[in-house]
Amino acid sequence: MRSIFVLLSALSLFLTATISEAASPVLPKGYTAWKKSERKVVTDKSSLFYGIHYIYADKKAVRGYLADNKFAEGSRIVVESYTIKGSPDVDGPKNMIVLMQKDKRQKATGGWLFAGFGVDGKPSGLDPVTTCFSCHQKDAAGRDFVISTKKDFKL
Repeated sequence: MRSIFVLLSALSLFLTATISEAASPVLPKGYTAWKKSERKVVTDKSSLFYGIHYIYADKKAVRGYLADNKFAEGSRIVVESYTIKGSPDVDGPKNMIVLMQKDKRQKATGGWLFAGFGVDGKPSGLDPVTTCFSCHQKDAAGRDFVISTKKDFKL
C-alpha cells in the first residue's frame, strides 16, 4: 500500500511539473548568442508585424532552416520586436519578445509552443492560438508553420 502511495505521489509531482512547464515557458537564457537574422522592417501600420524584427535561431532551428523549414523537436526560435520611432532606419525601443519551440505535444498550434514576453522577459500572457498560430497557419502551413526562412539569415 505504501509503495502505491509513493508511486502516485511521484506521478503527481511529475504531472504537476510537466503541466506548469507547459503552462509557463521561460525565455531561453543566452538566446542573443544564437544565429541572428538580418534586420527586418515592416512599415505597414495595419500589419500585426509593424516594426523592426530580429530573429534568433538555436542550432536545431538553424538546421531546420537549412532543411527548407523542416524543424526537429526542441528547435527554438526567438523574435525580438522593436517599434519604429521616426525613421525606420533606426530601431526604436524593444516592445516584445516571442518564443517558438517545436513541441509535438502542442496539437492546437501545429506542434509548436508559442510564448510572448515583455521587454523584461516576463510572460505577457498572450493567447498562442488566436494571437500567433492563426497567422502562422495561414501564412506558413507548408513551411512547418514558421514564417521566416533561411533567406532571413546569412546561412
